[in-house]
Amino acid sequence: MKRRKRFDGWWPVLFVAPLLAGVLLFYIWPILQTFYFSFTTWGVFGGATWSGFANYVQLITDPQLYVSLLNTVIYTAVVLLGVPIAVWLANLVNTPGLRFAQLYRVLFFLPYVAMPAAISLVWRIIFNGDFGILNYFIGLVGIKGPYWISSPGFALAAVSIVGLWSSLGFSMIILGAGLKDIPPELHEAAELDGASPARRFRSITVPLLTPSIFFVVIVTTISSFQLFDLLYAMLGAKNPVMPKTMSLVFYFYQSGFIDNDKGFAAAIAMFIFVLIGIITLFQFRFQRRWVSND
Repeated sequence: MKRRKRFDGWWPVLFVAPLLAGVLLFYIWPILQTFYFSFTTWGVFGGATWSGFANYVQLITDPQLYVSLLNTVIYTAVVLLGVPIAVWLANLVNTPGLRFAQLYRVLFFLPYVAMPAAISLVWRIIFNGDFGILNYFIGLVGIKGPYWISSPGFALAAVSIVGLWSSLGFSMIILGAGLKDIPPELHEAAELDGASPARRFRSITVPLLTPSIFFVVIVTTISSFQLFDLLYAMLGAKNPVMPKTMSLVFYFYQSGFIDNDKGFAAAIAMFIFVLIGIITLFQFRFQRRWVSND
């Protein structure tokens, strides 16, 4: 007997419509518009003319693209080093019976909710080559510290360190929630069998925490590839080291808003969009090998 399909009326569509309208208006439409603009050339006073693949040819032959891509990859790799650190810290903060655990969580989470501009100003003082705190301590052991934010190489290292530090709070909150889903009976049984805390952390905590770790890796990777505000606030747009330190998003900003080449900037934006999509897809494919969903 053929079953009749149930019709729930138009109410579900009515409830979902505002959300779909927002997604189409603020996400899908800008992507489509940027994709179209990437095939155009803009005049000084506005107006776009169709130029085909000229912007993409210019993009792949521009050495600045590969410098920016390398800087972004290095920054992302350094920030991802914070994930195992966050796993270790989250496990410490969530130790049963730990005093002032809530205070520790707040202190670690504060950098994430603080304004990037305010954080950058504080770190600019710390990294200052003449009177910065960091060079002061380095000088105590007889080493002359570099000009961190105005020297090629050191500038990217300084920004990466701040990025790693500011990402720890968010990662710890997510991982802390994942730790609460691990049954305490597993740790108790392992303890009765004589397993050391390090062995329980390695054999129970980390494997059962891999779904949360995977989520943190995905979010951290995407946010790291969008590096702009921290770089802009710490170094400044007119810093002499910026051409050797800029990220992909700063490369987009410089092309679109300083050089006023909107079509070329749209091509950079599409490149970043596709690159993040490919990396995220690769991570989802690879996660089956190391994420435990049991």
